Amino acid sequence: MSNGKRAFKPQLVLLGTCWALHGISNLLLVSVIVLSGHMIAENKAFAALPVALQWSGNAIMAAPASFYMRRFGRRVGFWTAGLIIGTGASLAILALYQGQFIWLCVGGFLIGTGNAFNWYYRFAAAEVVPDHYKSRAISFVLAGGVVAALIGPSLADFSKDLLAPINFAGAFAAMIVANAISATILLFIRIPQPQAEELRGGRPIGQIARQPAFIVAVVGGAAAYGVMVLMMSVTPLAMMLHKHTFSDATFVIQWHVLGMYVPSFFTGHLIRKLGTLNIMLVGTVMIVVCIVVGYDGTSLTHFWVALATLGVGWNFLFIGATTLLTETYSVSERAKTQAFNEAVIFTTVGVSTFFSGTLLHEVGWRAVNLAALPAIVIVASAILWLMVRGAGKPSNAGAEPRT
Repeated sequence: MSNGKRAFKPQLVLLGTCWALHGISNLLLVSVIVLSGHMIAENKAFAALPVALQWSGNAIMAAPASFYMRRFGRRVGFWTAGLIIGTGASLAILALYQGQFIWLCVGGFLIGTGNAFNWYYRFAAAEVVPDHYKSRAISFVLAGGVVAALIGPSLADFSKDLLAPINFAGAFAAMIVANAISATILLFIRIPQPQAEELRGGRPIGQIARQPAFIVAVVGGAAAYGVMVLMMSVTPLAMMLHKHTFSDATFVIQWHVLGMYVPSFFTGHLIRKLGTLNIMLVGTVMIVVCIVVGYDGTSLTHFWVALATLGVGWNFLFIGATTLLTETYSVSERAKTQAFNEAVIFTTVGVSTFFSGTLLHEVGWRAVNLAALPAIVIVASAILWLMVRGAGKPSNAGAEPRT
């Protein structure tokens, strides 16, 4: 390993560990929040509202989080995230003890606003490495999600009754602990502080957004995450409605998260060898396979194969889109470009999550699968369009060097 790699590798390991803890926290949330909503909501059609508000909070805070970290640095931003998430999880526990659905909604919203900061871990990874290593750095840090996949389901199963007789409250308590550990690890991470050139200049966001590569990156990221959450967020409830156990649901979610993050060990390498757009296109194909399998049946095997395939498709499409986005802005344009991208992605996610609960309640699991198809057709068409145009070279001539 070269001296350069020795310099930044420990930082990537620590960032990946924090991402793993974020993944554990999120997996705990996914495992219990819809079930918690279904348990205490008077109108069961609104069972997914807390998770929809979570993603809405993510969308609302996505842009402010970017500018906040531009001003105070990544580490302070991630500490702020842990504080907000801990507050939201505490309110969720209060909601379950009092049977107050409104507090679960508020708690979900706060957790989402905290999570908005944590999604910048992938950009932080790109900022501590040389340009040629960006795709691998993004993949390496996101690979920390494998730890979440291996630990999260067992922790969810163990912690859901930890504060018995109140079901699921213990899982929210475990979220608080995971974020506290992450905050401690952040003490040892050295992420470059914002420089003077980041606080001024650059092209207007409208000019940046007109780049074909930027358009495909944003559409790809929004479709990847919107479709993934549309299906994943209601999977535990869908499985319970089709007579599967909570352990079956956590098993399926575990394989879904493994599908999301195990490919990260080689996705960056594949992008360098085969090209960003080709990997993104493979991701859309994998998601179509997921939709076909999910539509075909509701056995444990159908849920398992569909959600695992969905995870792999998300990985290729989302990491590809993130890598493509980093090629479209300069140092001074980084905060506003990332803010715009995250706001679009998580607005899409919030809308798709809200409708997922309604679709499942009113029509059924097959309708949730069919609803995902148009977005994937759109993003696949956008990728092919960019390929025809000349494979996504950014039009930022004259801008400062990217980082």
